Amino acid sequence: MRAALLAVLSLLLLPALASAGTVVSVRGAAGAGPARYDRVSYERFGPASAKRVLILVPGTQGGAGDFSLVGPEIVKRVKGLQVWAYDRRSQALEDHRGFASGNPDTAFNYYLGGGGFKPASAPFARDWGLKLALEDLRAVVKRARRGGRKVILGGHSLGASTAVAYAAWDFKGRPGYRDLSGLVLIDGGLLGTIAPPKLADVKQRLADLRKGDPFLDLLGIGVPWASGVFSDLAGQYARVRPDARATFVDYPLIPAALKPPVPATNEGALGYAFDESTSPAVLSLIHVRAGALATSGDPRPWHNGEVTPIENVAKLFGRAPVDASEWYFPKRLSLDVGAAGPLSRNAAANFLHLREWHKRGIDVPLYAIQTSLSRGRVLRGARRLVTASKIPARKVKLVDASAINSHLDPLTSAPGKSRFLKTVIPFLDKNR
Repeated sequence: MRAALLAVLSLLLLPALASAGTVVSVRGAAGAGPARYDRVSYERFGPASAKRVLILVPGTQGGAGDFSLVGPEIVKRVKGLQVWAYDRRSQALEDHRGFASGNPDTAFNYYLGGGGFKPASAPFARDWGLKLALEDLRAVVKRARRGGRKVILGGHSLGASTAVAYAAWDFKGRPGYRDLSGLVLIDGGLLGTIAPPKLADVKQRLADLRKGDPFLDLLGIGVPWASGVFSDLAGQYARVRPDARATFVDYPLIPAALKPPVPATNEGALGYAFDESTSPAVLSLIHVRAGALATSGDPRPWHNGEVTPIENVAKLFGRAPVDASEWYFPKRLSLDVGAAGPLSRNAAANFLHLREWHKRGIDVPLYAIQTSLSRGRVLRGARRLVTASKIPARKVKLVDASAINSHLDPLTSAPGKSRFLKTVIPFLDKNR
């Protein structure tokens, strides 16, 4: 269904969209809930003749659309490479019918005006943790390895943490790193990148999860799907009507901290919500460095001035159904990834039945870039991984972009200002 909707949108909105690849659906592992959710998908960029595949996994509440700008840029610059942008199984819970027409007013009415949207109910997703996520991801890795192709696994934020966990995971006696020929970590990882929880905290969070909503509520308003719908709406308004007055921000459920203090254009409202200078600190996972609202005008436009043009944010979040948001992010996955942090048998990992036992055998090239979000923890974790494994020092590339990038900037920066593209492309060229 996602592929069919993408085809319709491509015909209607192609000039304004980020580059569209081919969407492929793959059978995943057998998990809790109806069998129709035992599927994952990816958006494929690059030549069919490629002998290498870079699989990129999105972070917390992120979707395959996170990579719809950098994916095409990478395959243009690295010969013989495909990029596969991955979507977790939870994407199948999303209802994108409101976005199908390409008219943001229609979408607003569908989701927020009583137009027929019914939020998904999926109590079985309380069991959608790291083990299931890695088994799903392995189905895609196996497909990528067909015909003798090499696979580099990477991701952004929690997606990078997932990639490290995959490399150390025990798949019925086979270490995950044996499937891989490299790791690409974009502002994420393990071994201190995420603070591991204590066993008592794990038990309490798991008990709370059993009684509560299975999905993360990023905005803290009691509506887990809202952050995905709001960002997609804002992206579509900014992409289709960039200079029109932003009226959707008047909707009562949108937190006041995300609303510009003056009348703003749709681009201005999007920039205000995402730029680190105005967006709430609690939403640091979506921050970019894009510029600022103009000091005059009615409504106020957005002025680009840093590494990310606001048009790029609109392209990522305004391209449903394969967009940059995940409306239903399983809390269990976040809990498990945190407990997997030490990449070893420990009380929390044992309690959650995690199998990240093979860090000492990891021997593949490693790339890692950090932004201001982690305050040095990403590269600290990457160095610990190198020390604890068999990764050769000559095959390690560590990049500190914390002075110029917020968390989403590696995915949204203009190519000429992208520290990520300037450093990951030589790494991919060198480590063939």
